Amino acid sequence: MMYRIFCENYYNYIKNFKNKSAKDEYRYKIAKVFGLIVNPQKFYKEKSKNSETYQNLCDLLYYMKENIHRYPKFKAFLWTLESRQIEPVYCGKTPQNVLEEQAKLANMFLNLMYWE
Repeated sequence: MMYRIFCENYYNYIKNFKNKSAKDEYRYKIAKVFGLIVNPQKFYKEKSKNSETYQNLCDLLYYMKENIHRYPKFKAFLWTLESRQIEPVYCGKTPQNVLEEQAKLANMFLNLMYWE
């Protein structure tokens, strides 16, 4: 259920960036990592390449795990991801301020902020 909620909110959020110039916005760029969560095939492809996007996602998931006390819904969400073999691993590639913004955005998805 949480996974579905997250995915639907992500897709609704991304709709706001239809034109090319909008895709240059910071808010779009920090959300790019979530594309690996909503598309497991893409996740496994990027994982096999150990891509920058994959490493960013790993850092984000690790950050989310370490901050469950601030964002309680992350606990169940991370469990759902782990059941899909999407697990938190610290890579140390992503700046702290980016992780904080991505975590806030993930929390907004889980809180139905972009629900239609």
